[in-house]
Amino acid sequence: MKMVSHKKLTIIKIALAFITVFNFSSITAQHSGDGFKKIFDGKTLKGWNGDTTHWRVADGNIVAEITAENPIKANTFLIWKGGKPGDFEFKAQFKISKIGNSGINYRSELVPGVPYGLKGYQADIDGENVYTGQNYEERGRGFLAKRGENTVLEKGKDPIIATTIGKGDSLKAFIKEEGWNEVRIVAKGNRMSHYINNKLMSDVIDNDKDKRKFNGLLGLQAHAGMVMKVEYRNIYIKQ
Repeated sequence: MKMVSHKKLTIIKIALAFITVFNFSSITAQHSGDGFKKIFDGKTLKGWNGDTTHWRVADGNIVAEITAENPIKANTFLIWKGGKPGDFEFKAQFKISKIGNSGINYRSELVPGVPYGLKGYQADIDGENVYTGQNYEERGRGFLAKRGENTVLEKGKDPIIATTIGKGDSLKAFIKEEGWNEVRIVAKGNRMSHYINNKLMSDVIDNDKDKRKFNGLLGLQAHAGMVMKVEYRNIYIKQ
């Protein structure tokens, strides 16, 4: 048997270690150990559809910027091309300008005649944190649960507040102003829970059989009618 020199053996070990680390890094770049899949590569808008005159990637973040010189007439969304999630958990970090309105739409559908328009459930986000954390139905029933509310939705009725999670102002203290925050959405069956920085902000049980949705498109919103900027990073989903 041919003997391998100590020097060659060392080189082989280093090469194998490098390959192992490289492969592990490649895997963890797409999937985390807790089952979440990364759906933004930090470099491009690959896997997303939207109006690229307003959506771009900069400094590793997805950015939407609306200026006075380049306004939008209707809310526009950057829509994930990965399918129509039903039961899922979504998380991302966001940063928004003081004057700004955004959100994550889910279980949504396209709006006919509106390029990149969506209607459906939304985890609301705004720069002044008046609405951040609530559940708002875009182009639908409107406010489904304000921050601090656990509501039940019944056909033909206003949202019924079953319990309160906490006061809206006290929950606002968990949200950073003009800094990075984490939004998390948990959708299971007809129940949808919104978290900001791991704090439950709103909870909805939708019993309206005519209007509730169990799956649909996922998209990030840029709001019309204002000069604003919003950024998203570290975007994951677990289905």
